Amino acid sequence: MSELRTRMIDDMVLRRFSPRTQQSYVGAVKGLAAFYHTPPDQLDAEQIQAYLLHLTTERNLAWSSLNVAVSGLRFFYHTTLGWDRLELVIPPRKRPSPLPEVLSVEEVERLFEAASCPKHRVLLMTTYATGVRVSEVVRLQASDIHSDRRMVRVENGKGGKDRYTVLSERLLVELRQHFRRVRPLSWLFFGADRTRPLSTSAAQRAFTAAQQRAGLVRGNGIHTLRHCFATHLLEAGVDVKVIQELMGHSSILTTMRYLRVTRKTITATRSPLDLLPKPEDLPDDPSS
Repeated sequence: MSELRTRMIDDMVLRRFSPRTQQSYVGAVKGLAAFYHTPPDQLDAEQIQAYLLHLTTERNLAWSSLNVAVSGLRFFYHTTLGWDRLELVIPPRKRPSPLPEVLSVEEVERLFEAASCPKHRVLLMTTYATGVRVSEVVRLQASDIHSDRRMVRVENGKGGKDRYTVLSERLLVELRQHFRRVRPLSWLFFGADRTRPLSTSAAQRAFTAAQQRAGLVRGNGIHTLRHCFATHLLEAGVDVKVIQELMGHSSILTTMRYLRVTRKTITATRSPLDLLPKPEDLPDDPSS
């Protein structure tokens, strides 16, 4: 491991960055160095800007991927190397705000029924019933299920925050059956190695396989179930601030975007087409 990489990782560890963030940021700097075949500390701001332009126009990276690269490079040059911030000008990017895709409750049930095995069924059901992220559901342990309090503890979620979310009666029954079937050592959902949690990619594949079997065309990955959790609770009349706490959103504005896709909000509004008089109600044309 190079000295620069070690310094960068140490800087991130001191700031309690998650292992995933550390890996992404190191990868961003590695990609820049590989592009120029030059150590990153020997590049100048103009070269870095040109590389970002390459990622944008030629590689056509998605905004989220580009943002990770920008953040990683900014951290390396500003924090690890101590560059003055005026030396590396990265223009701010406006994040797109696409509406989340949401399944109906009937479609969610079809998804569960189409799971390839009981473990995957419980995995998908847990993701929907608790509203957790995929990185959080695969790291749930038996000790996180507080059956007496009807709560699920989510440790070290996004931003390193702990929180509690709801534990449904139906999910509790499913989890108890799952526990009796597999007898987990620690992780509720493990992979081939029982001592390690299921990978997020394996969880994504479980969702995609069930989605295809169920014949569902909507939904973009297992995160769709988190969108369904928030939207269906809003439609059931749960307060948006409660949903914010359950989902671990730092800003209530993030939670409020689900108001834009709730059936209760949209269907309560009549289309102007329905306000027009029906053809049979129109007076006869005297000229006919």
